[in-house]
Amino acid sequence: MRFDVITLFPELFAPFLEAGITRRAYASGQIELKLWNPREHAEGNYRRVDDRPFGGGPGMVMMAEPLARCLAAVRADRVEEVPAPVVLFSPIGEVLRHAAVARWAAGPGAILVCGRYEGIDQRFIDTHVDVQISLGDFVLSGGEIAALALLDAVARLQPGVLGDEGSHQADSFNPAVDGLLDCPHYTRPEDWRGQRVPAELMSGHHAQIERWRRDQRLQLTARHRPELVAAARAAGRLAARDEALLERLAAGL
Repeated sequence: MRFDVITLFPELFAPFLEAGITRRAYASGQIELKLWNPREHAEGNYRRVDDRPFGGGPGMVMMAEPLARCLAAVRADRVEEVPAPVVLFSPIGEVLRHAAVARWAAGPGAILVCGRYEGIDQRFIDTHVDVQISLGDFVLSGGEIAALALLDAVARLQPGVLGDEGSHQADSFNPAVDGLLDCPHYTRPEDWRGQRVPAELMSGHHAQIERWRRDQRLQLTARHRPELVAAARAAGRLAARDEALLERLAAGL
């Protein structure tokens, strides 16, 4: 798959490509990433990419023309039969969740547009943007962090990127754990400052360990994200033993 990122700060992506476990996805060619700076497609000696907003107000707005020219260069370079979707990171977008990440991870890629300043000229958005994505109800100084979040989430789902092929199957929100939160994890030493590893994990009994992990996922999710438990129940993913545990938790037992 291939991702093209339109950004005024391509240097922010370099460390991401060279460090960390997800670099394997790029080194292996599973994901091709190209960075494009709209300033290189702006006119004039100053290569201006922003201007004051009509109607007044603080800040600057990214101009439509440099972005449109940059996008045209991306399209020409991709040479694709089916145009890749253009993604903008925006507060009005759908909040990014695991199911959407999984779809992107199985697709051919996209063109990611990183806004800056007060935003992007709405005419560019209306003309060219296909999908808008949000990371949540807060505002970033630019779309680069959001783009990195999507790229990281997609990269770790590629085969061979994680050391253990099954590592991401137990991640929070994964259908393999019925969309619940992940359970707590422990490592050596067995006793750390008077706190011991739960006996179930030391038992060597596989079924007992898996039951403990399931119970922990249910408890954590019911406490912190009850809507995920409700979704699992509505989808018929909870067994009778799961429901019995949740009833005990609700009763404070």
